[in-house]
Amino acid sequence: MTIKPLADRVVIKMVEAEETTKSGIILTASAKEKPSVAEIVAVGPGGLVDGKEVKMNVKVGDRVLISKYAGTEVKLDDIEYTILKQSDILAIVE
Repeated sequence: MTIKPLADRVVIKMVEAEETTKSGIILTASAKEKPSVAEIVAVGPGGLVDGKEVKMNVKVGDRVLISKYAGTEVKLDDIEYTILKQSDILAIVE
């Protein structure tokens, strides 16, 4: 089964948090923060949303920063995805 987002929505998969800091300290599970970097899995077509034309500025495979509590989490085939609006994406990570 696949997820196909509608309008200005995107489907993302969170990227795993770093296990160690830059200085080499290994983090425990409780010390890790919820990651805010994600990879885009699917992109909606854009179009007319609330009377305004929306152009999609992201594409599948982009790594993005998202708002901390943005979107709706879904689980499909034991993989967790988040569906959110393009406006909840803060930046593209290059």
